[in-house]
This record gives sequence, structure tokens and C-alpha cells, in this order.
Amino acid sequence: MKRILLGCLVLIMGLLLVANVYAADKDAIKKQVDEIVVAIDGGKKADDFADAAKKDPYVFILGPNDILLVHPSLVGQNLKEKAEPIYVAVIKATPEGSWVEYQWQGKLKHTYVRKTKSNMIVGSGYSD
Repeated sequence: MKRILLGCLVLIMGLLLVANVYAADKDAIKKQVDEIVVAIDGGKKADDFADAAKKDPYVFILGPNDILLVHPSLVGQNLKEKAEPIYVAVIKATPEGSWVEYQWQGKLKHTYVRKTKSNMIVGSGYSD
């Protein structure tokens, strides 16, 4: 009986730890996207954040005509043409920022997206 109780306690503690990790990741993702939007609104160019596309989780910036200005592998390509389900989700971005979800390659993706004053969309996220 004690072993079962101890096992349940360990399981619950593990689940709480995982939940806190996801919350911290979400906060870090939101903070990074918000900082990039503020910087772009302050005069920085999208290209200044190309290195953010090389990190995990990566950042992407969608520019005019649905062209990816920053992305790990799709810079210069049209997001709507390359991945319409993602495009449909990320264009829901607001100037205040919002979380969107979509299915991509069999995984549920959670992405924080926010519009700049010039209507670029900055985003980053994680998958389940």
C-alpha cells in the first residue's frame, strides 16, 4: 500500500513539474516574440532577427505578400503556398498577441503570434 501511495505521489509531482516547464516555455516564447515586435516597431528590420530562427524554439517573421522574412528554412517563400494550415492560423495574429493552434505533420502546434505596426507577423511556439 505504501509503495502504491509513493508511486502515485511521484507521478503527481512529475506531472506538476512538466506543467511548470510548459508554462515557463510559454512565458519565454511570449517574451521573445513581444521583444522582437517592440524592436521592429522601434525601427529594427526583420533581418536583424535572422539568428532567432536558428534557436529552439525558432522565431519566424511573415512579411508583406505572405513571404517569410525570417525562418529556419523557408526564407523568401510564400507561407500560404507552402503550408496553408499554418498560414490560416498565424494570420489571426493581433497587435496585442495571441496563441493559435494548428495541426502540422501529425503534431499539434501551439504558436504565439503578434503583429507589428507594419503588419508583419512575428511568431514562435512549440508542439505536443
